[in-house]
Amino acid sequence: MPPEKTPDFASGPEALQWKRLKRLNLVGARLEYLTRVTVFDRFFAATIIPLFPRYVSPNRITIFRFISIPVVLFLLFMGYNLAGTILFAISALSDALDGALARTAHRITKWGIVADPIADKLLIGSVALLVVWKNLSWPLALAIVSIELVLAGSAYFRYRGRLMPAKTVGKMKMILQCVGIGLVLLYGIIPHPFILIFGEYVLYVAIVFGLASLLLYRSI
Repeated sequence: MPPEKTPDFASGPEALQWKRLKRLNLVGARLEYLTRVTVFDRFFAATIIPLFPRYVSPNRITIFRFISIPVVLFLLFMGYNLAGTILFAISALSDALDGALARTAHRITKWGIVADPIADKLLIGSVALLVVWKNLSWPLALAIVSIELVLAGSAYFRYRGRLMPAKTVGKMKMILQCVGIGLVLLYGIIPHPFILIFGEYVLYVAIVFGLASLLLYRSI
């Protein structure tokens, strides 16, 4: 086995993050997977993230997403479709923002590694049960929720380093789910059949990506 690569930094946020993750046995390919900065991360770091107050941390954004889930469900259940749709969009966007902030500012934590995917899956699964079941079909809603439940079980193993999902496929699944559910929510505001049909097809494609994400797990 080749010797572990020594980091090029000795101090600062990146060094502290490296020490935190090393204590979790997250090194090598696992460390690279978690810390790799994407094009989307750089985009958000140059546009939206600079607008955040200094006290806003990735974990606080994730906590906001947890708190927003019952509020979104309440608004949609009570018929406040516009408000519920807007809050869902903000909550879905926060999924990209907390990860971008964590990676670009070197603020990845053990709690965030586990909590972030759980928050995503609770948001998608709960809203899918409410609006997809109501407006489309229960098999489609259950398929979405079932995939999310299986993927949620990987969160614990992910930070332990036992499994690593195919990152690109998983992100595409999340984006397609948000777009598809967003279109179904939009149908509640603008009841045009094309919007609902388009949203349904997007969700079917998201299921394909979800199944691919399950099949493409890689052991490290």
